[in-house]
Amino acid sequence: MHFDAITTYMERHITPLAAKLSKQRHLRAIRDTFMSILPITLFGSIPVILAAAPPVDKHTTNGFLLAWAGFAKTNAMTLTWISAVTLNAMSLAICIGVAYYLCKHYNENPLHPMLFSTIGFLMLVLDPQKLGWEGNIVDISYWDGRGIIIALLISILTVESYHWMRQHNIGRISMPDSVPASLSETFAMLIPSMVILTGYTLLFIIFHAMNTTMVAFIYTVLAPSFKAADSLPIAILLIVLVHVFWFFGLHDAALAGILGPIRDGNLSINAAQKMAGQPLSRIFTTPYWTYFVIIGGSGSVLALAFLMMRSRSKQLSTVGKVGLIPSFFGISEPLIFGTPLMLNPVFFFPFIFTSTFNGIVTYLCMQFGIVGKTFAVFSWQMPAPIGAFLSTMDWRAVVLVLILIVLDGMMYYPFFKVYERNLVKLEMTPDDDVKKDTK
Repeated sequence: MHFDAITTYMERHITPLAAKLSKQRHLRAIRDTFMSILPITLFGSIPVILAAAPPVDKHTTNGFLLAWAGFAKTNAMTLTWISAVTLNAMSLAICIGVAYYLCKHYNENPLHPMLFSTIGFLMLVLDPQKLGWEGNIVDISYWDGRGIIIALLISILTVESYHWMRQHNIGRISMPDSVPASLSETFAMLIPSMVILTGYTLLFIIFHAMNTTMVAFIYTVLAPSFKAADSLPIAILLIVLVHVFWFFGLHDAALAGILGPIRDGNLSINAAQKMAGQPLSRIFTTPYWTYFVIIGGSGSVLALAFLMMRSRSKQLSTVGKVGLIPSFFGISEPLIFGTPLMLNPVFFFPFIFTSTFNGIVTYLCMQFGIVGKTFAVFSWQMPAPIGAFLSTMDWRAVVLVLILIVLDGMMYYPFFKVYERNLVKLEMTPDDDVKKDTK
């Protein structure tokens, strides 16, 4: 009865809120952008991995390690630059993407807002060191994950102000009917473009006079908040929240607009630090979530799939066999909906707690240096042990994931056996009735 009351409350209050969040135009644009830049993120991870050669010395005799280290040293500049303009330029890609998806929401031609957003981003994020005919030197440090906040502000402000001025015909110049439509539209956007670009120019002048950039200033002011977002309590809160949403049938896409900037931003920062040979500072990243927290997909169901394959229940055995391969590649829907785990009070505790446990153990292992921190991601669908190794280049990460799978199975086991007994009784009942009718 208590569980039914919770379900009713979720359906009445939380579900409508989650639906609104998933449809809110800014959060939706952010979510769609992070999904769209995945190819850039994946490609940008390759040079980071190639540059992360294990240390070698005069006593090293392994030919593969020596060749890898030699390749990384010889091509250090190339690898660093590829990473700098792909994975480490994440904020620029996000600025362009959010502007594009917001324009789609308003049915605006996205070209000019995207251009204005890009100009504003470059003006307020890049730090010019030397400009002249002999050459230009610009500091691009903050266009990695540290620039995500300013990227979101610029793209949203640009599109919203552009759309508002267009809707209210601000500065629209009346042209004769004989003037081509394309030319007329160009004149119609002159005033909005001048207003937007002038605003960004004034901001640049103000912060340049302070010997800084807008993004550096904001990052310095908000540094405590960014540090808090990478803390264990925040990680636990977000893991629990996502899984509670999932349990009650709400896809975690509703929270993607919040999770994406934190996870991917931290990943970009770690990747830049790795390429610079600096210690990695962030833990709560995309590969931390994908390969260590949700092993097998939401609910960490890979361990459950192994248990179900040998179940005495025909239903669970079938679902386990069908769901094993997808869960091995991080797809949990066959098990969540086939078991079902969603809205199943028997599995509420393990569904929430396994991933939370994984997140806590992994966070502490990375915090105390037992396992290396993550700095690259290849695919959401990469099997967790492989992804864990490639994202950290630490063999201990593989051991940790395998241990977590075993522990997840131990946590699921007693609840699985309770549910299995109930299903076996239900599956035997029809056969008993048939036997009675035939006597």
